Amino acid sequence: MTQILSHTPLWVFGLFFSLVYLGYVQSRARQVSRNRLILLPIAMLAWSLYSVWSTFDAHVTALPAWTCGWGAVVAIALVRAPSRRASYDASTKQFTVPGSWVPLALMMGIFFFKYAVAVVNAMKPGIMEATTAVIVVAGTYGLFSGLFMARALRVLGVMKQLRLVERNT
Repeated sequence: MTQILSHTPLWVFGLFFSLVYLGYVQSRARQVSRNRLILLPIAMLAWSLYSVWSTFDAHVTALPAWTCGWGAVVAIALVRAPSRRASYDASTKQFTVPGSWVPLALMMGIFFFKYAVAVVNAMKPGIMEATTAVIVVAGTYGLFSGLFMARALRVLGVMKQLRLVERNT
């Protein structure tokens, strides 16, 4: 384990602590704009796609596996009811989002999963070329990223629900 950590670039530790801080911020109730609400899911989507590309290059099954993982989670979110814990204030155009440790857990899941994939790839070169590994790893990245997007979509649903209520009254 010491050898693995000693070969880890310093920027990885900086990224780790940045994600911990970002996850801590997410654990507190806060007010956010629509743009800020979707910023983290977009960032996690980009990081997830970068992870797939940097691990598998243009492997024919990587992007479809990622898309299936991401799409499945997002599709489930779209059919679920809007978040009951979030609210939207049309006058300030702000969402009140309850604190949650889930984003931190997801960020740590992505971080450690990506770290583990990099370690396995370094210790056993070529292992990630197997189609099964590509599907599992890329699909997992898609699932993680999809969970961030699903959470944002459920919160955005609160705004849409409010607009429907206003139209009907």
